[in-house]
This record gives sequence, structure tokens and C-alpha cells, in this order.
Amino acid sequence: MQHTMKRFDEELVKLKEHVLSMGGLVERAIKNSTKAMLEHDEKRALRTIERDHAINAMEVACDDMTRDILVRRQPAAGDLRFVLAVIKVVTDLERMGDLAAGIAQGMIRGAEHPPQDFSNLDAISEKVQRQVHRALDALARGDVDLALVVIEKDDGIDRLYKRMYRELLTFMMEDPRSISASFILSNVAKNLERISAHATNIAEMVIYIEKGHDIRHVDHEAAAKMLASDGKDD
Repeated sequence: MQHTMKRFDEELVKLKEHVLSMGGLVERAIKNSTKAMLEHDEKRALRTIERDHAINAMEVACDDMTRDILVRRQPAAGDLRFVLAVIKVVTDLERMGDLAAGIAQGMIRGAEHPPQDFSNLDAISEKVQRQVHRALDALARGDVDLALVVIEKDDGIDRLYKRMYRELLTFMMEDPRSISASFILSNVAKNLERISAHATNIAEMVIYIEKGHDIRHVDHEAAAKMLASDGKDD
């Protein structure tokens, strides 16, 4: 029995390591796609698009591992929460990889007339990359406090995206020649905003794994109070 439990623990550790490796690929994809846009680097953009296949392959591998664990081990309690959360996390990571590839594709589409004024793209990109890193770090360490930081900071990225979108609309109205470039930038910014939302989803899954609370449709302040209440009961 002890041998069986040890094997199960090893399988869960391997699954977690695989998810975090997938997260590392996604982080690099986000960094490379936005860098390609900012530096007009078409080769980097093409590499980012090509490497999305590796992210998709890791999603399939993680799905196979979780399905195998569910069928053979029939986990319960905290182990079951972890496996169910991984299914959600992997889906978010795969979508983030697609969004990063979309940014790279936008760079290639606009290569003949690339944007010159990037508005707040570099700022929102940097903040989103930090969000993704925090979310994955929280998952790796089971850090509920760090997960809450990710959730709290998502609103700031939403505001930055909306401000950038308004600025781009102004550019397009003032100078019709900027429409094509501004449209590409608005799509890139939207992709980054969506990536941040997926990072928030991962943070919510960290809380589900560690505390058993599903806060996906709970107001952030209410969720924080709920978790604070848990701490008082310990």
C-alpha cells in the first residue's frame, strides 16, 4: 500500500512539473511575441508561431496524464482538487499560447507598415508578463497570498488596456493613415489583456487547490474576506 501511495505521489509531482514546464514555454512565447512587435523582428515572430506546436503538444500530454490518474487512482479530497484544477490550468495555458502566437501573427501582417508609436504597449506587456510569472509561481509554491496579488492586479491591467484603446481610437480619428497600425496594436493589447485574465484564472485555481474555495464567480473583495476568515479559524 505504501508503495502504491508513493507511486501516486510521484505521478502528481510529475504532472505538476509538466504543467510548470508548459507554463515556462508560454512565458517565453509572450515575451518573444511582444518583443517581436516592439522591435519589428519578423524572424522572432515566426519562431514564436512555430513553437506554439510545442505548447499544444504539452497540453495533450497533460490531458493524457490527468485522464490516466483519474481512471487508475480515483483520487479524493485535495488530490482530486489538484487534478481537476490542472485540467483548467492547462486549458488556460494553451489559450495563452494561442494569444501570444496571435500577437506574433499581427506583427507579420503589419510588417510592411509597422506601427511606430506603440502607445502603452511596452507597459502593458511588462505588467502582463509579471502577472503570468506570479500566477505560475503561486501554482508552483501553493502560495495563496501571491495568487490574491494576481487577482487584485488584473483590474489595473484592464484599466491600462482601456486607456490604450481610447488613445488608439483618437489616433485613428485624427490621422486615417494610422488606422491599419492602430488596429493591429489594439488587437495586440486585447490579446495581452486576455492573457492577464487567463493568469487570473490560474491564480483562482491555486486558491481552489489550497483552500477548496471556488472563487471564479465571486467578487475579489469577498473572496479575500473568505480566505481571511479561513485563516482565523486555523
